[in-house]
Amino acid sequence: MNASASSSLNGTPLCYSINSPPFNYHPTIASANFSIIFGTLGVASNLIAFIVLIKSFRRTQSRSRSFFLIFLGGLVITDFMGLLVTASIVISFHVTHFNWRELDPHCHFCNFMGMSMVFYGLCPLLLGAAMAVERFIGINRPFARSTSMPKTRTISMVLMVWLIAGCITLLPLMGIGSYHMQMPGSWCFFNISADGTDLAFSLLFSLVGLISITVSFLLNTVSVVTLIKVCCGQDRTQRRRDHEIEMMVQLILIMVIASICWCPLLVFIAQTVLSGSRLQIRYLLLWIRFATWNQILDPWVYILFRRAVLRRIHPRLDWSRGSIMTLYPSFSDTVRRFTRPSLGSALSQDDSGETEKSNATSPSTLKPRSPSQ
Repeated sequence: MNASASSSLNGTPLCYSINSPPFNYHPTIASANFSIIFGTLGVASNLIAFIVLIKSFRRTQSRSRSFFLIFLGGLVITDFMGLLVTASIVISFHVTHFNWRELDPHCHFCNFMGMSMVFYGLCPLLLGAAMAVERFIGINRPFARSTSMPKTRTISMVLMVWLIAGCITLLPLMGIGSYHMQMPGSWCFFNISADGTDLAFSLLFSLVGLISITVSFLLNTVSVVTLIKVCCGQDRTQRRRDHEIEMMVQLILIMVIASICWCPLLVFIAQTVLSGSRLQIRYLLLWIRFATWNQILDPWVYILFRRAVLRRIHPRLDWSRGSIMTLYPSFSDTVRRFTRPSLGSALSQDDSGETEKSNATSPSTLKPRSPSQ
């Protein structure tokens, strides 16, 4: 509010009302080498991941896996475009040292970059939460999701996430928050301040990110527990679950990477505006770099943690013999002892059809277990 009022009085555009180029602040963390290395590595990684995803999507026959691959495709596209847009602007500044205020006197370019930073920052977190919801329903409530659900519905969920993030990025243009030039003059971001609407938008950005990470953590934890129960239960050999375990491992790694990369920045923003303290530029640049690693590491989760790759790294893993949990019988038996009383709902719902068919055809196979088992 104060920045807007002052800018209207002296004719200074809003995005330059707090920080106006040129700057004499040149921190090491914002050097051109960092931007070039991060941008090139991230763009190349996401391109490789996108090619691998397309090949896997064409070969997959599992409906649940095809849904998961669509979400992963949306995540890879988002990360790729985010790095391509933001890194291109930052690297161009470091290479040409253009005068931002002369090039963009009306803040259109600065607003575009600020919107890109917010949009491509929130999308991976929201997509991670959406993927956790999809896996939660697929594992814990298999009958709640119809087997005839079209893939277009999954695509519409990805588009909905993009729409939500896009609506949030437009708020500063409507007067809720504001985009400003940030030191050292190579990028724009929303104003992290405890004044007026800047406080509201800063808290909104921080809370949306933290809530998305929390939802992912809670739902993924429940899904992992349910999957362990099913894989280690009495009927663990009735249904192959290798592809579900593979998807769950990838989703957990995506969640862990997002938490490590984004939580410092989100907590820093909330702490700064709630305490009313002065913005520490050095820490802001450091946590922004941490957040950038999320877009670089995400594609490598799928590139490396696939059954085809793990089979080459560890040839002894025979993925064709039931569940991979059978490779560790002592662990499976231990978990089964603790989870056997609570297997009821999830296991019976998921495997009821196969169990009834087996009981009807071969009742003699129901023999009591020996005490040693």
